[in-house]
Formats: sequence, C-alpha cells, structure tokens
Amino acid sequence: MPKPYPKEFRQNVVEVAHALEAGTTLKEIAKDFGISESCLTNWIAIARLSDQRCNWPNALTRSAGKGQ
Repeated sequence: MPKPYPKEFRQNVVEVAHALEAGTTLKEIAKDFGISESCLTNWIAIARLSDQRCNWPNALTRSAGKGQ
C-alpha cells in the first residue's frame, strides 16, 4: 500500500481547490498535483466535514457540471 500524502500537502491541494477559478476543474487541479480526481474529491469532503464553519464553494458541482 502506498504511503499517505503528508497532511500539509493535502491541505495545500484543498486550499487550491477552494480557490478554484472559473473554467478550472478539479480534474485539472488533481492532475497538476499528480493525484487522482477522486482523491481530491475525498480530501475536499473530509475538509468540509472537519470545518463546518467554512463557506466552501460548490467545487464538486462545478466539476461535475462540466461533464468531467
């Protein structure tokens, strides 16, 4: 089994996804960081659960809406 990614790396990737610019998909962000889109989706979900006060943009819906 591969080693888990460091916590700081996961947090950085989620922050980038949180700042998602129009026209950018989660798939593109995941590719830039060398991870799968499903991995990024899971990390975002975990971050949302761990910080209920955060006003997350609906990045998952925007990604899904692009047919990716």
